[in-house]
Amino acid sequence: MKLRNITNFNKSNEYRSVIHNLISGGAHTYSKGDDQFPLLAPAAISHGKGALVWDLDGNEYLDCSMGLTSVSLGHAYEPVLEKVIKVLQKGVNFQRPSYIEREMAETFLELVPCHQMIKFAKNGSIVTTAAIKLARAFTGRNLIAFPQEHPFYSYDDWFIGKTECAKGIPTSVSELSVTFNACNIESLQALFDKYPGKIAAVITEPEKNGCGIACNCKLSVGEFLKQAIELCHKNGALFIIDEMITGFKTDFPGSIKKFNIEPDLATWGKGIANGFSFCALTGKKEIMELGGIRNKGTEKVFLISTTHGGETHAIAAGLATIEIFKKQQVISQLHKTGNSLIDKCEQIILNHNLNESIKIIKAPWMPIFSFVDKTNIPNQFLRTLMMQEMIRRGVLFQGIFVPCFSHTNEQINYFAEAFEDSISIYKKGFEEGTDKFLVGEPAKAVFRKYI
Repeated sequence: MKLRNITNFNKSNEYRSVIHNLISGGAHTYSKGDDQFPLLAPAAISHGKGALVWDLDGNEYLDCSMGLTSVSLGHAYEPVLEKVIKVLQKGVNFQRPSYIEREMAETFLELVPCHQMIKFAKNGSIVTTAAIKLARAFTGRNLIAFPQEHPFYSYDDWFIGKTECAKGIPTSVSELSVTFNACNIESLQALFDKYPGKIAAVITEPEKNGCGIACNCKLSVGEFLKQAIELCHKNGALFIIDEMITGFKTDFPGSIKKFNIEPDLATWGKGIANGFSFCALTGKKEIMELGGIRNKGTEKVFLISTTHGGETHAIAAGLATIEIFKKQQVISQLHKTGNSLIDKCEQIILNHNLNESIKIIKAPWMPIFSFVDKTNIPNQFLRTLMMQEMIRRGVLFQGIFVPCFSHTNEQINYFAEAFEDSISIYKKGFEEGTDKFLVGEPAKAVFRKYI
């Protein structure tokens, strides 16, 4: 298999030279910023199709992150586009709700039988913050608990105030959020003991890539979730599941089904509309009804009020995506793809005697590659060097692989060949240092105190 050798980034460099004067951070998601990639990388994407994308210089790449995990079927996936185009021709936003909102509400709630009501929005932060607001209104409490290890729940103050990027957020706000150790039921119990009668809700991902594999869970994932729900209810708090990443990946619709759990509220996004901006909050009726307008005389909870939450084309994309997941074995195909990639890369790592430096968290729905130095500490120089070499060979790689329905066996083989070819340079960087091989600075953490 002939590997690509990408060296021309002229138009990308020109784009990079002006974009930071126009857009703060150079992108609308910090995860897409220039500081997240090596210098020798595309600055912007011109278009995508299936599991491939092309940059401004016409270079072709195998996509590994698939729109930050949001593209579950493939870029410009025809059956989704067909439904979107039909709806677009009827208009996208009206003075009253569109008929398609009822269709989506009924369709989605059929997938989550433990919940009876739903609200739509355009991004994940809106629905997670709405869930927090509901929990506080329902319980009359202020504190929100979440795992301290979690990378991102929301760009809103209640979460960002607990990160290294807390500048601009009053301490009085950040103090309303408290943290515990992920997957650790004793840590969560200790939090309830420390703040008796004060915690409104616990919000957590149902599982991480490494749950049961690379973390220190004392309980199985399912058992922790069930005990956590019981603990919340025992202490008068709500339990919120964040299915932003796991939804339409671990199972269909997500880990709620996989582990047969009944959270009070759940948030959904990323892959549920194949990259279109459509997210949802689902929950039990007695909680969700607080955001309604039918209970005369009760105090109103201003829940989600977003002009674009009911845009018809995004809802149509979600309906088309759900239909494809229902009719075809998408989840099993995603996991098959992920397992195939893991098996091939593990063998390559073993063959090159690099199993102490390159580690794979073996979640078939989203494998994560970790690059550590000789002291077993994650190393951004080594990680960025591997990214640089994979990108040079036409694989847009950041250390994760998100299987989508469009990834083919041939493309997985291509990834494996590029991975093995890149390892020859990586191994030299590991043994001799990266200075001679890495062009530019290493990629940086998104959540860091200083630029």
